[in-house]
Amino acid sequence: MTAIQYFWRHPLAEQVREEGREQGLEQGRVQDRRETTLRILEWRGITVPDAVRERVEACTDLDQLEVWAQRAVHAAEAQELFAGE
Repeated sequence: MTAIQYFWRHPLAEQVREEGREQGLEQGRVQDRRETTLRILEWRGITVPDAVRERVEACTDLDQLEVWAQRAVHAAEAQELFAGE
């Protein structure tokens, strides 16, 4: 007699779930970095114009968001996040 392999226990299903988890974690890191970048500016009392907020919120590149978060620590105004770009 052969054991029945239910779909959720099938290796393909496990692979799909794992990929989904990894993608979800990456999306969470991106969202966290967006929020952190904007919060740093706000904590420092720097006004964040809509154009800057929209650009940060639209970014999906974790490395770019890290650069902007680091710039936010020293920026005198929000537009300085994008200096040299």
